[in-house]
Amino acid sequence: MGKTEKDYFGQLLVIMLITLLSCLGLYWLPNELFGIPIKKVDLLSDLRMKERPLLSDSAELLLSGTLPVDSLPTSDTLSIRGFNPQEISRRNAAYRNRASSMPKDTTGTRIEDYSVGHTGLYHFFKALNRQGSLKRPVRIAFLGDSFIEGDIIVADFRAKMQTLFGGRGVGFVPILSEVEQYRPTVNQRSKGWVTRSMLSDRKHKYVLPGLLFDADPESGVPSISFKTVDSYPRLEAVSSLKFIYSRNTQSEIRWTCRSDTIVDILPVTDSIVQYEVKGRFTDGQLRFHKARGLRALGIALEDSSGVVVDNFSLRGNSGMPLRDLDESSCMAFRNVRPYDLLVLQYGLNVVTEQTKEYSWYRKRMVEAIRHVQRCFPEADVLLLSVSDRSHYRDGAYRTMPSVRALLRAQREAAAEARVPFWSVFAAMGGEDSMVRYVERRWASKDYTHLSFRGGRELAASLFDALILEKEFYDEMDKKTY
Repeated sequence: MGKTEKDYFGQLLVIMLITLLSCLGLYWLPNELFGIPIKKVDLLSDLRMKERPLLSDSAELLLSGTLPVDSLPTSDTLSIRGFNPQEISRRNAAYRNRASSMPKDTTGTRIEDYSVGHTGLYHFFKALNRQGSLKRPVRIAFLGDSFIEGDIIVADFRAKMQTLFGGRGVGFVPILSEVEQYRPTVNQRSKGWVTRSMLSDRKHKYVLPGLLFDADPESGVPSISFKTVDSYPRLEAVSSLKFIYSRNTQSEIRWTCRSDTIVDILPVTDSIVQYEVKGRFTDGQLRFHKARGLRALGIALEDSSGVVVDNFSLRGNSGMPLRDLDESSCMAFRNVRPYDLLVLQYGLNVVTEQTKEYSWYRKRMVEAIRHVQRCFPEADVLLLSVSDRSHYRDGAYRTMPSVRALLRAQREAAAEARVPFWSVFAAMGGEDSMVRYVERRWASKDYTHLSFRGGRELAASLFDALILEKEFYDEMDKKTY
């Protein structure tokens, strides 16, 4: 009897199944391996629905234009900033007429003013126009995340503002910073301090910097050393040196500037105050003896006139912790540092590939903006959008679809809170602009953060947008009064 021929069909079927599963599994390879981009194999690419921005048709229009400002309700805010309903109407008409004479904003890089009567930046522009009567500098604060840390964007914006409107100095400098070694606008070293952050601590009362520093005499004499720089205009020397603190019982302060040493008893306090010395300063050291119980925020290097621009960047901040600012502490803080404009820059710590809908964030940011306005009622608020951010998909870096969804939520938050809005996404160039920034070395290869060169480009765009808006406001004032 002859041998029975083997049936290989079953084995072939198993091999084909294993091969198919292996090919399908290639789709789940990482985007990069040892820093080298990997092009994914996707056998189902022809069947898979392509990712599209999760926006409605009306939302798409928002990205190329603005929300219908004049249709915003004005029920309880017609008397804001001292304007009566008739003046609000005249301002609206003047704004429309002025805007209609300008070329259409096809790039979306102008400021979108969602305030009632287009008064969202009125206090700030008024302060710039009346510097002589203020008897203090016009103050701007940037509140943001790692996108602006190290003074990226802020350094060049500060230089432009001070060149046009006067003023010197870097402004506020925290006692300690994660980026102090590469911040190009000031040289600073500190020791003998314990850091507390509003992102991880709920026990203490925080203001705009979001950080508190407790003296730790056990680790040595608490100290702060600084040296000004000339890498940017108008930073080389300042006329006012301030130490800002919130608690003290017995500390002795020793200022050493050049060859002079000033020894003084730091005034006792349990609220935010400042200790100021005037003169001409380029470097110095502050040492604190008997410092147990001393709690500080930072120092300030500035002039007593012109414009001061503070950077309150806090890595990992989504913007929502602004709802937890302590109102009474903010009142004390604004007594020593009154602000005319607060620029809010957030979003990178919120946008993710998994999140496709951000109405929850819009609601919380509206709450945050309104709380900031309660804490600093004299300051205008300008909300900046998220920047472009890329992810690796189908063999190339492209704009993460969630970026556009978050952008819409931020614009709607500005409209609901009735504050001006500026699109960083549009100023960068819109879709896939981060890829072009990386190619030009204007951004890092994480396709998320800017280099200082890229920050210079955005600073110039923001400055130009503010100056153009100031021309609008100045023109409206002429027609209104």
